[in-house]
Amino acid sequence: MYETPADLEQLQALLDASHEAAGPHLASIFTAERRLDARSLAGLLVGVQVLSLATVTAAGRPLVAPVDGLFYRGHFHFGSSPDSVRVRHLRARPAVSASHTRGEELAVIVHGEARFLDLGAAEHAGFRDYLLETYVPAYGPGWEDGVAGSPYARIEPRKLFTFSWPASPA
Repeated sequence: MYETPADLEQLQALLDASHEAAGPHLASIFTAERRLDARSLAGLLVGVQVLSLATVTAAGRPLVAPVDGLFYRGHFHFGSSPDSVRVRHLRARPAVSASHTRGEELAVIVHGEARFLDLGAAEHAGFRDYLLETYVPAYGPGWEDGVAGSPYARIEPRKLFTFSWPASPA
């Protein structure tokens, strides 16, 4: 877990505000008892988490596809190929929604805007280190050479909802 106390405080405020603004249907399922607090959420999202990421076409149609999501400092991050349709969409229209689910036991939904990162910038050194820490053991040395040309983005959330339901006993 890489969240600072300030990150967790901001994340908790977002979770609380999102829950308060939820519509009646969502609120009837994502009840207070089934919500995760910021610390619990950050603890569950260490390492790669597959996100179903939705972007918007020029015609206003949504397109969804999986991406490797990395939760770092209270935000989801993801990368893609510089020539991907996803990146073209986000450069023109940064609105994004994403969800991460684990069966019926966990759901995390985020709505916001994608902001591309300059991985060479000092302000993103911690995230770059996290990328290397996460991927180099899986893909081996040299993986980081490909990162230089791959765009990475952070989702700046407007809403973030969580749902946790204990797994059924086997």
